Amino acid sequence: MKETKAWYMNGFVALFFIITLLAGAVWLFFMKMQLVLPLLFVFLAFLVATGMTMVQPNQAKVVTFFGKYIGTIRDNGLFLTVPFSVRKTVSLRVRNFNSAKLKVNDIEGNPIEIAAVVVFKVIDSAKAVFDVDNYEQFVEIQSETAIRHVATKYPYDTFENDDISLRGNADIVSEVLAKELQERLNVAGVEVIEARLTHLAYSTEIANAMLQRQQATAILAARKKIVEGAVSMAKMAIEQLDKEAHLQLDEERKANMVNNLMVAIISDRGAQPVINAGTLY
Repeated sequence: MKETKAWYMNGFVALFFIITLLAGAVWLFFMKMQLVLPLLFVFLAFLVATGMTMVQPNQAKVVTFFGKYIGTIRDNGLFLTVPFSVRKTVSLRVRNFNSAKLKVNDIEGNPIEIAAVVVFKVIDSAKAVFDVDNYEQFVEIQSETAIRHVATKYPYDTFENDDISLRGNADIVSEVLAKELQERLNVAGVEVIEARLTHLAYSTEIANAMLQRQQATAILAARKKIVEGAVSMAKMAIEQLDKEAHLQLDEERKANMVNNLMVAIISDRGAQPVINAGTLY
């Protein structure tokens, strides 16, 4: 079902017509006319009054007449529409849905906790009312389903490569979540404006173990950088000695010098100098 525009007219004109009919009925009654005409005026006023409706800003009225959808009123103000019709109010305002903390397994099987906020609004009132039973509950259930599905497609974190992860690529994951949500909520006439992760953590049963893994990875990465820098510095020192000081060293002395430089640079404690009073041989 698709939203269409309902028939309606200015409500103040209809209100003036109702007042005129009622005033005429009262006047005819006191003029001791036959009761048929005053009662007819009252019935006409009641008939018009059943079609009166008020629409607030950022709201829509879905109009049905004896079970048949005849259109939607989106303009705000006082209006007259089809008498004896039923008008259901649908909010067109932007709303937030904050999901609960969901416990799921990532693609590597690690239990994690994840939550998100979804910003949405209704863009098709007919679909929101007639295509789903309760569009607000539908948004909540589909949002949690999409969050769970997206969480199982990626690892919580990547330690050895640059693949997409939940922690390291939150923006990309949010875009994927918003796209999947939009596909799920199209049937309800809902537009997803934004979807963002609000909570992401390992479950308590593995949190300590994964924290130790992260710390170990960070230490190894730091050591790797230090070793790379030390090798570069040792190479630079030997090249400068050869070029500027014209100091010719054989391979064994170069190896010993590199060893001393590496120990001095890599050690996390202050290096103690040792003076060699003899020779290497």
